[in-house]
Parts: sequence; structure tokens; C-alpha cells
Amino acid sequence: MEQDMKKTIVDLMTKLESINYVKSDSVPNIDLYMDQVTSFMEDQLAVSKRREEDKLLTKTMINNYTKNDLLPPPNKKKYSKDHILTLLLIYYFKNILSISDIHAILDPITQKYFGNKNGFDMEDVYNEIFTIEEEESKRLLKDFTKKYQVAKTTFREFPEEDQEFLHTFAFVCQLSYDVYIKKMLIQKIIDDVMAGENLQENLKTEKKKSDENPS
Repeated sequence: MEQDMKKTIVDLMTKLESINYVKSDSVPNIDLYMDQVTSFMEDQLAVSKRREEDKLLTKTMINNYTKNDLLPPPNKKKYSKDHILTLLLIYYFKNILSISDIHAILDPITQKYFGNKNGFDMEDVYNEIFTIEEEESKRLLKDFTKKYQVAKTTFREFPEEDQEFLHTFAFVCQLSYDVYIKKMLIQKIIDDVMAGENLQENLKTEKKKSDENPS
């Protein structure tokens, strides 16, 4: 089992090294129909699949994102480059955030930059975010290796025949705790953003009432 675990680690490291974000210049500059969008996503994100039969992005998912105001509606059933870039951001978010949390953090971006012809647009936002991707991937690989080495030092007093699986268990626990803490942090940040927006909205409402009903 120890050899199997080592092979798993090597395979995971190789996969992590192969994972790369979708470059904005690989997104077509022409508008696409729904089938073309899903095909593009399947091709570009294939390395992210856990199983070969997994569907990364379906027509139903895209329609739901539009219904939930995560994604602006298509223009005459066609999706622009800004649509594709927004979908990619949603894809990266959706594994750890709820629909409402994605909306809270993404809506201010799409409201200001989606389809913007004067100044910065969604492509500029997307490119800026992923300029830090390469360095972050290197840090993740180092942290991943460190956690595995720490896991191998655990459960030394336990029966020898149990230690291999317990090392795997410890490794999974470390990774899970890391995700748990980061998810809590993300949720707190989003809650603070929403609280700030609600405060601003309340202040605007109060000012409007005051202007309409001066004392």
C-alpha cells in the first residue's frame, strides 16, 4: 500500500503541474452558440476531470447561471468572449462556493466590466487575476509535498499493519483542513463585502427619503 500511495502522490504532483488556467487568447473572439461553448469548455478543461465520463459544463448549468444572474444572457442565443471568460471564473468558483456567494463576488465585476467598450473589460480582469497563477501553483506544490512528509511521521505508536492507511488518512485530513479554513476565510470576506454593499444601499435609501421629505 505504501508503494501505491507513493505512486498516487507522484501522479497527483504530475497532474498539478499539468493543470493550467485557460488563457484568454485561446478563447475565440467570435460569438458562439451553446453547443460550441460546451465543446470549447470540455476541450479546455479536460485535465480537470476526475473521471472520463464527467461533464464539466452542461447546457442546463449555463442556463441556470443565467437564471441566477451569474451570467449575463446571450445575445440572440450567442455567447461572447466575455461570456466565456465569466463562465471560466464561475467554473473555478463553483467547487467551493455557493451560487449566492459566487453572485456576491462576481456580480460587481460583471456589472462594471462585462461588455465594456470604454476602458477595462472582462478580459483585462481575467488576465490580471491569472498573472499570479504560476507562482501560486509552485507554492501549492511545495505545500503539498510538505504535508505528505508530515503525514508520514504520524501514528508511530499505532500497530504497524495500520500505519500505511493511517498515514493516508492523516494526509487527507491535512488537505481537508486546509480547504476548510480557506473556505471559511473566503465566506467571511464575501459576507463583509455584502455587508458593505447593504450599508451603502441603506444609506442611499435613507438619503433619497430625506431628499423627498425634507423636514
